[in-house]
Amino acid sequence: MSESPAGFDLATVDRLLSTTRAVRQRLDFSRPVETEVIHECIRLSQQAPTASNQQTWRWLVVTDATKRQQLGEIYARGLPAIEASGETTIRGDSQTQRVYDGAIWLAEHIGEAPALVIPCAVGRPPDAFNSTLNASIYGSVVQAVWSFQLALRSRGLGSCFTTLHLAYEPEIREIFEMPDEVLQIAMLPVAYTLGTDFKPAKRPPPETITYWDRWGEHRS
Repeated sequence: MSESPAGFDLATVDRLLSTTRAVRQRLDFSRPVETEVIHECIRLSQQAPTASNQQTWRWLVVTDATKRQQLGEIYARGLPAIEASGETTIRGDSQTQRVYDGAIWLAEHIGEAPALVIPCAVGRPPDAFNSTLNASIYGSVVQAVWSFQLALRSRGLGSCFTTLHLAYEPEIREIFEMPDEVLQIAMLPVAYTLGTDFKPAKRPPPETITYWDRWGEHRS
């Protein structure tokens, strides 16, 4: 079936969904990203569902060279955590090895990206863990972030959802004069990509990770 009942070209939609990758070493740091393109992608992301229709997402786009360098230096402090995680996770898996190699490279170069985008939420979770409220806050923004990334991909740009900087959130909040009630969710380097021929990653069959009616019950 090439067209869905909703009128979408399934081949195009499926390719977009299956090839929007976490892009690191194929980001073109030499090419600027236009303001209007960022706005277009954020405009599309605003259609993502939000908890209670509150629309608490906000976006901080950093293109100033000095501030990008500052963010890059802060992010690079997380390098030891990446390296330690890789040592305990990689066991002869070439795909995972490439991911960690890319993560290390990105930590060393992220400040060179033409745009660093920090999605945020207005409102912070309570000090005492509340799974419902936390899921609402983060879930509302993360869905918009994924829409933003899909929109970037469709326009020849790439991105990568990163969180290492969150260990230094108060420091970043001070640099950008962000109000205390604003919660940083992630940081995405955004750039045009070196080529657009991304492929689906190796993943397990959905039947092996999907349970029906009770935990552990598969359906073929």
